[in-house]
Amino acid sequence: MKAILVLEDGRSFEGEAFGLQGQAWGEVVFNTSLSGYQEVLTDPSYFGQIVVMTNPLIGNYGVNPSDEESDEIQVRGLVVRELSRTVSNYRSEKDLNLYLMEQGIIGITGIDTRALTRHIRESGSMMGILTTACESVKCTTEKAESLDPMKGTDLVSSVTCREPKEFNEGLWRFDESFGKPATGKDTFHVAALDLGIKKNILRHLVERGCRVTLFPAHTSAETILESKPDGFFLSNGPGDPEPVPNVRDTVNTLLGKLPIFGICLGHQIFCLSQGARTFKLKFGHRGINHPVMDVPAGKIVRITSQNHGFAVDADTLPDELELTHYSLNDGTVEGVRHKKHANAFSVQYHPEASPGPQDTTDHFDLFLRHIKEHRAKNERSLT
Repeated sequence: MKAILVLEDGRSFEGEAFGLQGQAWGEVVFNTSLSGYQEVLTDPSYFGQIVVMTNPLIGNYGVNPSDEESDEIQVRGLVVRELSRTVSNYRSEKDLNLYLMEQGIIGITGIDTRALTRHIRESGSMMGILTTACESVKCTTEKAESLDPMKGTDLVSSVTCREPKEFNEGLWRFDESFGKPATGKDTFHVAALDLGIKKNILRHLVERGCRVTLFPAHTSAETILESKPDGFFLSNGPGDPEPVPNVRDTVNTLLGKLPIFGICLGHQIFCLSQGARTFKLKFGHRGINHPVMDVPAGKIVRITSQNHGFAVDADTLPDELELTHYSLNDGTVEGVRHKKHANAFSVQYHPEASPGPQDTTDHFDLFLRHIKEHRAKNERSLT
């Protein structure tokens, strides 16, 4: 069946539909990863978006439950140059077409994704409609123009958990099992604020001996402290950090009381809580090959996995925050730490990868060191 992608500026791309037949709308963005399409599809940070994969062949290794970053597909639509009809991977349980069909997601294949990506790079990310309905381009463009923009919209409320819950699954192993949670007195309790968290972030924490409790985004600092955590984690998530309710107050209340680690949206909210401002990037950073300068390590370049459409304005960083990482592509802020409360830090990229390089997984080790030091300090104060 024919499908068409129409952007709000009137540019259209016609191809062949796969997955669900119908209509979807959202911000059209591109991802430069060569693999990891299933992780991209299920990453809550992509909620409300139609994702264009720049790699020309997608779907060749199928899908399986172990590679999901949440319990369902989060994107509203998928755009590819060529959908592979052949699946070759011993871990695969179904093909991409069936996967999208079962979860009610529209895909389009057979379009020039190079031209589409170039258009987004030149004109910026914009709203679009992906449809199999027989409507004129003009009519569909008018609908796309009327869609609410990403900026100023609270998407976190749509993806956060509804009540506190425990997570106890470690990293995946080649025997096709996940690591077991730690037990005993050496276990550390991490309170994770769910702004749209990826499972692999949680797995890295569990792998390092942490018992993780997920809290809804609206949870107060007082409720979190009542759970007696050893550390506080601010997760990734979709969209604009500005309209996310109450989280900045939560961060400020917990700052100095607990070690804090933020990733992606959590990084932006951490910076906002200290007085910085954020802005919308022209077309965002989405891919697994983004070079970042590690300032404290002394001009060490790390290759990172990234997925964000907003960034912290470097000119508004307050004196309380020290710049620790910046992008070598455009110079934007990629990491900070608090000068007074040195156990509070955040990074814009995704150290948990999935997909992507594992150059920066040591950030989880740093967070755990802060947690151990914090617990030791509290124990000394009681003796």
